[in-house]
Amino acid sequence: MLGPLELVDHDRPLALGGIKQRATLAFLLLHANRVVATSQLLKALWPTDEAPTSARKILQNAVWGLRGVLTAEDGAPSAPALLTQAPGYVLRVDPEDVDLHRFVRQVEQGRSRLASGAPQEAAVLLREALTLWQGPALSDLVETGIAWPELAAVEKGRLDAMEDYFEAELAGGRHRAVLGELETMVATEPLRERSCGQLMLALYRCGRQADALAVYDRVRSTLVEELGLEPGRSLRSLQHAILTHDPELSPAFPPAPAEPYTVIRVPEPVREAPVRPEPEPPAVRPPLTPVPAGGTGEREATVTERTQVSVALIATELECGEAGTPGGVCEKTDTALESVAAAIQEKAEYFGGTVVATIGPVSLVAFGVHDDDRHAADAAERAVHAGLAVRAALGSAAYAAVRPARRPAVRAAVVTGEAIVRYRPDDPAAPPTMIGSLLHNGQALLSRVPAGEVRVCATTRQWTEGAIVVSSAGDAAGGWEVRGTRREYPGERTVPIVDRDCELDLLGGLLGRTRHRAVPHLVTVLGDPGIGKTRLVAEFERIVTEQAEPPLFLVGRTPSFPEDNALAVHGEILAAACGIVPGESDERALGRLAATVGGAVADPAQAHSLVELLTPLVTPGAGDWRRTGPERARLLHAWRHLLVALAARRPLVLVVDDLHRAEDALLDCVEELVESAAAVPLLVVAAARPELLQRRPGWGAGRRHATTIGLDPLSDAAIDRLVEFLLAGDDSLRDAVGEETAARRSHLRKLLASGAPTGTLHHLYGRLRRPLALAAQPPLAV
Repeated sequence: MLGPLELVDHDRPLALGGIKQRATLAFLLLHANRVVATSQLLKALWPTDEAPTSARKILQNAVWGLRGVLTAEDGAPSAPALLTQAPGYVLRVDPEDVDLHRFVRQVEQGRSRLASGAPQEAAVLLREALTLWQGPALSDLVETGIAWPELAAVEKGRLDAMEDYFEAELAGGRHRAVLGELETMVATEPLRERSCGQLMLALYRCGRQADALAVYDRVRSTLVEELGLEPGRSLRSLQHAILTHDPELSPAFPPAPAEPYTVIRVPEPVREAPVRPEPEPPAVRPPLTPVPAGGTGEREATVTERTQVSVALIATELECGEAGTPGGVCEKTDTALESVAAAIQEKAEYFGGTVVATIGPVSLVAFGVHDDDRHAADAAERAVHAGLAVRAALGSAAYAAVRPARRPAVRAAVVTGEAIVRYRPDDPAAPPTMIGSLLHNGQALLSRVPAGEVRVCATTRQWTEGAIVVSSAGDAAGGWEVRGTRREYPGERTVPIVDRDCELDLLGGLLGRTRHRAVPHLVTVLGDPGIGKTRLVAEFERIVTEQAEPPLFLVGRTPSFPEDNALAVHGEILAAACGIVPGESDERALGRLAATVGGAVADPAQAHSLVELLTPLVTPGAGDWRRTGPERARLLHAWRHLLVALAARRPLVLVVDDLHRAEDALLDCVEELVESAAAVPLLVVAAARPELLQRRPGWGAGRRHATTIGLDPLSDAAIDRLVEFLLAGDDSLRDAVGEETAARRSHLRKLLASGAPTGTLHHLYGRLRRPLALAAQPPLAV
């Protein structure tokens, strides 16, 4: 319950049916072992006055379905039972089988130890209780619009437990260990005075007295402005104690030694706007079969399981010989090898992978080892993206450390299949170990990969066909060379966009407003990975470009790693504005730039100056402008000036995709473009994940000419329309997926709702047309 609702039988997840059936089970679990009246259940399932005439029948069907799911195959007496008992139903279940009840019990134990003067023991108990949470309580049901008072109470209990945990750690002298979590907690819950006081105390003990007092000022301002209240007595007393350096603020216990432990995730604040929170990193799965140790019921330290993974084998070869150096080895080589290892580690972690081992020049990166169902299917795609990112990063000038004229030769092979994996669930930081024929296949494929190429095996190609472009290497043993990525699956039909009419109408209305009033406007489209931000913007572009007098539509995508080329998105947008195509010569590119600037700026001297400043963005020398300084500031100013001049001649729509990846300079540039622009019809559309608001909490807030659109998951009706489209007129697909069965449609809904790394539903369309990949995917297997 502490996260998406899940029912597990001997480590085997069970299907829970539709929304009403899942909601019925969830509400009964919130009142476990107590009778819940039928009228109370009906109010929980439908808002007031919105229940259909068949509501009782629907509830009875849901109860009947749940009884079939809850029936234990082995007839164990401890199995949960759903019983009819006037005036409704009661769910008999062992509290230890429900994570919510285990959480409450462990929190009570931790508070008891804290009250008895054992803060370190209390911290351990509270930390274990908080690690049971895998996201907001019943998060999958909350996304459908359910907002029960019981859920609000559960979430408040989580916040109270976190504050108890912080108090225990502070009492034990571990203020540095919890400082980061406290800062996140206060940022998301600024009105909770207790956690604000704990942050002030932690900052003071870390020698940051000014920061501690600044926290008090922010809290007081928030309370006064929003509630008209002054801080409580305890918080005011703490401020006075910090000002006077009260000795009582020192910890009662000496600082405890640092030890590795699971990071406690601070809950996302409850938002009224329909903006989904950023999905948390995949949690480490519990072992499939817990093995008792010594008869005490404890789990073994290491878990072994056979699972499907994707593995990227990355080889980096350096020219180690150096004239006059004994043995042909130099210090520069060691420095370069260290930089290479750090780059591989960075790119692997960015795409959710784990560096399992590094043997000589070969690094082994695993994907999908600890992933949940949502992310396991795209492990192959993330592995390919990691290989491409490593090749791009190590090909930059920053890694020419051995010889200025030579860079590391990178080659990579990605294989997908089953392997035997061993890992420690109690230590997520410990890399797993892997054995199996998959690694031998990967090594054999890597031996055939030339320098500078990334190749994939047949299984990886099938899983990633909707996202990457490949070409045959000539023989099956040599795999397929990855030639690039693509946003959409090139199927015979275009998957329609559904359930986004309101968002498209809103974008169209804002474009009409900027045209009519000549006022710049910033629209931020927020949504989780794969929810369809890029697809929405592409559909908006298709609609507006079909108008009688279409605006100028410019699109730029923030690179996955802005440090590789911080001005790449500026150059992409400028090239689109000037009509510069990839591979065009510098002479023709400069000619197009001069023509575009000359057509937008009347003053010849000013136009000449703009061309000189913008030249690095359309020539290969743009990377030299990565350094900060007055030259870069003048370049960005010239870039904004040209866009405003273009908008003055013709309405302009500027799209910046994946803005959450952008460096701070680009975020500032986008804001300044809207705020400082003159009266011109300019609409800036920024597509980003919710983590943008974590970096910039005030992004777009309080500005008259700024709008935020949060994308919700697709509704059941929309998913049904897509399923019908995907299966329409294709008997082979109908036979493979199943004719109108609730289970198959439920699996398709889950796949559609979870999205794909490309952010488009073409990815699903490609999966459904790959029989081998379809058969390898458990939810869709026949």
